[in-house]
Amino acid sequence: MSPEDSRNIAPVRATFPLSYDTRGCFARARSIFSIPVSQTHFPIANDPPAAMSSPASPPSPAALRQIPIVCPGHSRPLAELHYSRSNLLISACHDKLPMLRHGASGDWIGTFEGHKGAVWSAKLDREAEFAATGSADFSAKIWDALTGDVVATLEHKHVVKSVAFSADGARLLTAGHEKLLRVFDVLGVKEQLQTYKAEGRTGIVVLPPPPMAEMRTAQQIRKVVVLSDRLAATGEVDGTVTIWNLDTYTQQRQLKVDADVMDMEASRDGQVLTVAAGKQVYFYDVSKDFALLHAFPMPISFAEEGGASLHPTENKFVAGGSDTWVRVFDFGTGKLLETHKGHHGPVRCLRYSPSGDSFATGSEDGTVRIWQNDSKSAAATSVADTAASST
Repeated sequence: MSPEDSRNIAPVRATFPLSYDTRGCFARARSIFSIPVSQTHFPIANDPPAAMSSPASPPSPAALRQIPIVCPGHSRPLAELHYSRSNLLISACHDKLPMLRHGASGDWIGTFEGHKGAVWSAKLDREAEFAATGSADFSAKIWDALTGDVVATLEHKHVVKSVAFSADGARLLTAGHEKLLRVFDVLGVKEQLQTYKAEGRTGIVVLPPPPMAEMRTAQQIRKVVVLSDRLAATGEVDGTVTIWNLDTYTQQRQLKVDADVMDMEASRDGQVLTVAAGKQVYFYDVSKDFALLHAFPMPISFAEEGGASLHPTENKFVAGGSDTWVRVFDFGTGKLLETHKGHHGPVRCLRYSPSGDSFATGSEDGTVRIWQNDSKSAAATSVADTAASST
């Protein structure tokens, strides 16, 4: 039974005390920014035992041992990670419970409770005031990210695999197995919520808006990303990347990669589109009519999981997929720069933080790990001569 169809599998409940409950509810009507944060990080995990060790080490010149911050709480495979501009990190997971964390420390802030199926996508708007999620329960939800309350539920007819806010936060894009890209006006939802709050109402649920537009694709959609106020892109299971005009809600052009699209990301300035598919990572120049900048072969497969993320300075990128390793590559040449070990299962999603000081990875093992970007830090030491003996 696939994760998409596993709508009624009950997640494992955590048994931590309430003060350290990684699965608890938000403090109602309290701003997340007023919640005290512990000065210590989450427990640091040791290397997996020999019986669960990773495959043989990649080439030793790029092998590094870095101790990441390990963020517990999820009980099933991760599906997506996303940072807000203010460095808050939201995670989508098949345990039905998206979580919000501080991006630098990994400290848990809250859990969004309400979906009845695996959550495939989770995004924050620019100011991290609202969150959106897409799920196998045939719905997308808009959340108040300050309280954790569901604001509106957008019903669909099939699995919602990806959601994305427009650059100005006024629209929400949803896509998935219906082969439709939908656009919703969420500015009215936000304004209505603010009015209700000013009146002192609690437990607010706003009537869901109808779609502003519906655009059909030939195949199921795995990812949707917003490139600017007027451009968006969808990645489909047949290797098609479709560029959409958000002014006219029409198809602008199509790109083709050599395998099913697994992951896509827009750079912070919207000028580079990253696509992970098959065993390659592709980079397109948005400003030059999506001219192909690079297509680098990878030592991993994106057939079942994984993705890639471009550093904000656009000098390197991180990739993860079919094995348990996280790799950093040079953007200009595709040369392997670093290899990091820590996860106990395939890497399913990863993203750089807004500053580029760190990047987060989510795995089949149910953990989120935050890695420091500077490999020369005290937490990273060369294991070129010992990597083989440690696996």
